[in-house]
Amino acid sequence: MDELSHAIARLDARLESLERRILALEACAPRSNVVVLPVSSQPANAPHEFALPQAGGFFPIAGKAMLGIAGAYLLRAVAESGSFPMLAIAVLAMAYAAAWLVWAARTPGSLASTAYAATSALILVPMLGELTLRSQVLPAPATAALLSAFVSAALLLAWKRNLTSLVWIAEVATVFAALSLLILSHDLVPYTAALLVAAAVSEIAAATDRWRRLRFLVAPAADIAAAILIYIHSLPETSRPGYATVSNSVLLALPSALFFIYGASFAWRTIWRRRQTTFFEIAQSIITFTLALFTWLWFYPAAGRFGAGAFCWLLCAACYAAAFVVFDRIAEQRNYHVYATYSAALLLAGSFLLLPSFYVALFLTACSVVATLVGLKVSRLTPEFHGLLYLTVAAYACGLLQYAGQALAGTFPTAPGWSVWIVAIAAVFCYAIGGRFAGERWNERLLRLLAAILAVSAVATFLVSCMVWLAAIGMTPGASHVAVIRTLITCGLSLALAALGSRWKRNELVWTAYGTLALVSAKLLFEDLPHGHSGSIAISISLYALALIMVPRVARMGR
Repeated sequence: MDELSHAIARLDARLESLERRILALEACAPRSNVVVLPVSSQPANAPHEFALPQAGGFFPIAGKAMLGIAGAYLLRAVAESGSFPMLAIAVLAMAYAAAWLVWAARTPGSLASTAYAATSALILVPMLGELTLRSQVLPAPATAALLSAFVSAALLLAWKRNLTSLVWIAEVATVFAALSLLILSHDLVPYTAALLVAAAVSEIAAATDRWRRLRFLVAPAADIAAAILIYIHSLPETSRPGYATVSNSVLLALPSALFFIYGASFAWRTIWRRRQTTFFEIAQSIITFTLALFTWLWFYPAAGRFGAGAFCWLLCAACYAAAFVVFDRIAEQRNYHVYATYSAALLLAGSFLLLPSFYVALFLTACSVVATLVGLKVSRLTPEFHGLLYLTVAAYACGLLQYAGQALAGTFPTAPGWSVWIVAIAAVFCYAIGGRFAGERWNERLLRLLAAILAVSAVATFLVSCMVWLAAIGMTPGASHVAVIRTLITCGLSLALAALGSRWKRNELVWTAYGTLALVSAKLLFEDLPHGHSGSIAISISLYALALIMVPRVARMGR
């Protein structure tokens, strides 16, 4: 053994001497530009062998991920053995899943990052399900809080390097776990809150134009959870056994928070960042607002009605300000029309929630006059259309539409309230001042035509009512008398419309005149012929024939 050790020492000394000589020769030798290519030991015509994956390939990454899954099963085996408290094992398993998530964020390469993030999700989600449903170590609020922390941590870890796969995996795992536990555990509030956190995470990312497709995954899940929560707790307690009792304040808070998340994101992207709204954002804002409004009206019928109506009016003012002050109607046409439409819908909703039907008609009539004057002042069609919409709804609320239908066809009604005539006068006034748009675009023509139809209907109703009331002074008018009066008024009105439309160059009046003649035709078929006698039928047909002859001639005179 001594001789062997001496021989090894001598060999080591000679190797060191040889290394020193080689270094000295390299230092003294002149530099050459000749590149020495490595000589392959393989023959030139030797076949290429299959290249096995290297250290960074798929198989090593998959192997590490499988080791992670194996570690999770090892923790489960320790927990089943009863050697340690279940709560301690649960904390250790959560830390283990978190470590894999952090490793996924710090690992270069999208494949490795995706695999390790998926490993973290596969460790966390089944573990939470087992600890919550089977062993009941974790209460539902704690499980929901862990899911919220998981998806929030994924957003923070993925933000700097823009790791799309990391956020997608965390969101998918959170949505799947929250919906599954919500249905299986019958504990709706915590998991709905967890989905709200996931929705907030996706909207925060979308506000900076990151991972916008996540919204198509998270938003429907949050909507479904909120709808289930509202539906289950709107049932009587005897119809929902197994579900915990939830206070009304919590039931109001969750759908309201859902609307706030998507409403704030909608306003941020469209008003602050001046992005064009998408159909998804429009639909989602409507869905969340409807859920929140239904919650307030169902669980707090009195106070909720007042609060919801006031909020609708406040939001209406904000939307009107955004539509007419912030957005340009040409460059940002979609945003302009979306906000303007929201404003009209919110004004109508707030009016019906806050005011009785009588005051609704008066308030909307005033709003229609103001909107028409504003549209005329700023030369915009949108306020004019809104004024026409408000006037139509006011006519419905006060009973003008119903009264006009009965006065012009069918059994003649009794005298209406004075609010009906206020709305009728407003209809004529709005058409008179709002029909000044002389443009020939389709929307301008449509506005003038609709306003003319509403005004002419109000005038025809007033004239028929006056004629019937005057006839009632000297006699009791029967169905045949009322039919003749209606024919006389409508034929005379169609002739007057043709003359005025031709003289004032308002084609919508001429179109309304021909439309009135078409209604007279239907009236003769369905009212005069079945219910009149020979004399009244002859008079009605004669009046109708004269109108058919005269209206086209009068319409051509002004031209």
